Amino acid sequence: MNDEPSRLQLLHFARRVVVQQATAALAQIDAWIAVEERREAERRRGEEARPVPPEWLIQYGLNRANVDAVHSGDCWAAAKSRRRCHPATRQQAIDALRQQVPPCTHCRPGIALGILD
Repeated sequence: MNDEPSRLQLLHFARRVVVQQATAALAQIDAWIAVEERREAERRRGEEARPVPPEWLIQYGLNRANVDAVHSGDCWAAAKSRRRCHPATRQQAIDALRQQVPPCTHCRPGIALGILD
């Protein structure tokens, strides 16, 4: 007798191997998709829960008593000294500028507030 498998048996074996590998690959891809969907949902929840950034910021000095500058809420210079900046209302920013607190030279809040040229 011939102990070698027939061509048909080899093809059936090859098919089973391919199906097994494809099933494993699909399971891995499905797991990656599930992880990415969880990350995306988490990112969306984080964006929704994030508080609205302030429109205006007042920057205090190192001793936290002196007021150093007034910034718009999206000023990059204020972001560098975030711990020294506190949220302010529009009226508080206007009052600070009227009390001679210098406006930021980068974001120029006086112009946005309509009180400085």
